[in-house]
Formats: sequence, C-alpha cells, structure tokens
Amino acid sequence: MTAARPRARRAAAPLGRGSPIGTPRLFLGVDPGLNCTGYAILAASPGSFAPRVVDAGVIRTAADRPLAERLAEIDAGIREILAEHAVCLVAVEELYAHYKHPRTAILMGHARGAILLAAARRGLSVASLPATAVKKTLTGNGHASKIQMQRAIASTFRLRRLPEPADIADAMAIAWCAAMNDPLRDEGRASKTRPTIAATSRDRGKRHATGV
Repeated sequence: MTAARPRARRAAAPLGRGSPIGTPRLFLGVDPGLNCTGYAILAASPGSFAPRVVDAGVIRTAADRPLAERLAEIDAGIREILAEHAVCLVAVEELYAHYKHPRTAILMGHARGAILLAAARRGLSVASLPATAVKKTLTGNGHASKIQMQRAIASTFRLRRLPEPADIADAMAIAWCAAMNDPLRDEGRASKTRPTIAATSRDRGKRHATGV
C-alpha cells in the first residue's frame, strides 16, 4: 500500500473464538515481506477436504518511504483484513536466514513483527510454518521454486491461470497447511471432493492479484 489508506474499520466482534461445529473456519495465511506481503483467507468446514478461497491479494509498500511508515501500512492492511473476516487462526511463514542474504531476513523480520502485532491485537493465535515444510506439502519438494509453487496452487484449487504475484500463491499454501492441520478438520463426514475456489482477489492499497 503506498498512497491509499485502509477504509475505516467497522465494529467487529472479538475474534479467535471457537466456531460452532459444522461452521466453516477461516484461516489467514501470510507470506511476509517488506515490499510485498501476500495474504490469503481459506474457509474450511470440519470434515471437509475442500477449502475454498475467500480473499487473496498483496499489501505493497513503497521502497522510498521510511521503514516505520511501511511497517505501519502492513499493520493497517492486516488489521483491515482481520476486521472484515472472522479469522480463527493466522499462519505466517517462519523466519529464516540465509548466510548470503542476511539483510533479507532482517527486513522480513520487521514485516513479520507487524503482522504478529496485528494478530495479537485481535486476540488471535498465530502458527509459524517453515517454508520448506509448506513447499514439501504442496509439491513434495521442500526447496520448490516460485513457479513450482504457483503451479501446485493452481492445480490444487483448479485455477485457470497461475496466481500472480507469486506471494499470493505462497500465502495460499500457508493457509492450506494451516487448514489441513486444524484439529477440527476430522469432525463430521470427510469429503472426497477436490478443492474448489470461490474467491475475490483484491489489492489493498496498490495491490495486484491475478489468477485467483
């Protein structure tokens, strides 16, 4: 989000509480990044193996803005999402560092902190998922490339085209893993229906999402 500011938040009931049995539970997956943070919300009913996408997009910040302002924009974007959807769990990619790119981990850590703060303010539990575990779950390869993840997500959700940008595919994968590990998933009658999608993909501020 650069010039645009989030809309005024409407009043919302406290989140993070258990949903009635049989009611779809919403999972927010977030791929943190200072320049571009991807997010996706999946709705999963207990006993169903077919989560659907409710919302997906990215939160962008301008590189020429002060760090504090960029983090505030990420925080505001996540808070807006949480105000609009009764999310039961926030899943975020676990922080990792590569010896060749230490600065990347530092910047990701800043963005991740803003996301965790927004979730904490809503009283939500947060799950940290290792990127390698998420990739292996979706592709069978813990070191899958961006394009491989996009293709895996497109196949899983029967998308007509690859989700763009790749940050959205990563966020969808994170939300998928969170939904599949939900303790309530096994309640009710299991469905053999393949995952389908009924979503609107939007850009908060200056967001751009295609394929979803």
